Amino acid sequence: MKLAGVQCDVALGQPDKNLERIEEFINQTATEGADLTVFPECALTGYCFESEAEALPHAQTIPGPFTDRLATMCERHQTHVVCGLLEIHQGKLFNTAVLVGPQNQVHPYRKIHLPFLGVDRFTTPGDRPFAVHSAGKANVGMNICYDGSFPESARCLTLLGADVVAMPTNWPQGAQCAAQNIASCRAMENGVYFIVVNRIGTEGDFSFIGQSQICDPGGKTIYRASENREEVFFADIDPNRARQKHVVRVPQKHEIHRLADRRPALYQPLTQTHTLTPPGRPHPHN
Repeated sequence: MKLAGVQCDVALGQPDKNLERIEEFINQTATEGADLTVFPECALTGYCFESEAEALPHAQTIPGPFTDRLATMCERHQTHVVCGLLEIHQGKLFNTAVLVGPQNQVHPYRKIHLPFLGVDRFTTPGDRPFAVHSAGKANVGMNICYDGSFPESARCLTLLGADVVAMPTNWPQGAQCAAQNIASCRAMENGVYFIVVNRIGTEGDFSFIGQSQICDPGGKTIYRASENREEVFFADIDPNRARQKHVVRVPQKHEIHRLADRRPALYQPLTQTHTLTPPGRPHPHN
């Protein structure tokens, strides 16, 4: 199976312009044999809106015109796409990624963990459980950006059977440590392929740092993109490798199974609300 990532610039509040570019990139990646192409977070709409009122006119319904266009592209090329956008549903604004396939499959994922940053200051926390979907030869789950800072996000997808975790992101300056470590750590911890696709360019006061990457189930980085250039990149993967959770390094002496070796009965603190009070301004989602 061939994965593709599209590290690109995005025009804030110009979904028509961004959609044209998304379609051009899909034509390119599909022509080169990609089975799944991943775009950045909010690739359709941009991210650094200054108010809910500014963002709402660019939000999409799902299904809707944007997912219809993607479905047409996927059917034409017999491929799958993950792309970020803003979604409007029952009057609520969500930061969403959608997995679209060639048989009109449309699977949205709403960002669960929201930082106090950009449009996430005004979006609603994701209200649907983690889910994994078939995308050709692989089972794919989605995280979005800040979700990657919570190991439980990728672990839930792994327990649901994900071979690949696709994470559209908008990492700005200040997120260098995340760019250096999150993908390889989440891949290694869960024995999955992990593809992170960041953007480049500038919106308002924020510049974005690229470094999109694909990591294998051992945590090895297969490809890392540049910090400041648009790039379309590819990796051939074997989903069966992600399904072999029992790693034997030295038979009977060094064997690891990161799922079978878990101790869920002792993880109760993970499901309890924390008692630490964050400093500074209260977060609107608390």
